[in-house]
Amino acid sequence: MFGYVISISVGLLFIAIGIVNTKGHISMLHSYHTHRVTEENRIPFGKKIGSGMMIIGSGILVSGILSVLMLRTDIRILMSIGNIVLASGFAVGLGIIFYALFKYNKGIF
Repeated sequence: MFGYVISISVGLLFIAIGIVNTKGHISMLHSYHTHRVTEENRIPFGKKIGSGMMIIGSGILVSGILSVLMLRTDIRILMSIGNIVLASGFAVGLGIIFYALFKYNKGIF
């Protein structure tokens, strides 16, 4: 049960960091991810990175909630749905993050 609480907490943390990034505060990112981002591109870059972080966090959060519901109701399909949501959230979120890095930073590093 404690693992699911950690999962939900990590999901909320990713969402919170994503919200901060969408406002253009990209100082939380490592410097090699932002050193080629121009000043006028900081806001669009932050919005894309933040959106990706929020999608990843939402996938983690929903997966954790579905896992807790599975424990309470003993409906096994909820775990499978949670895993699908988690994998989809990671794939879509990382895709958006990589897109933003290649578009605005001209590469990952």
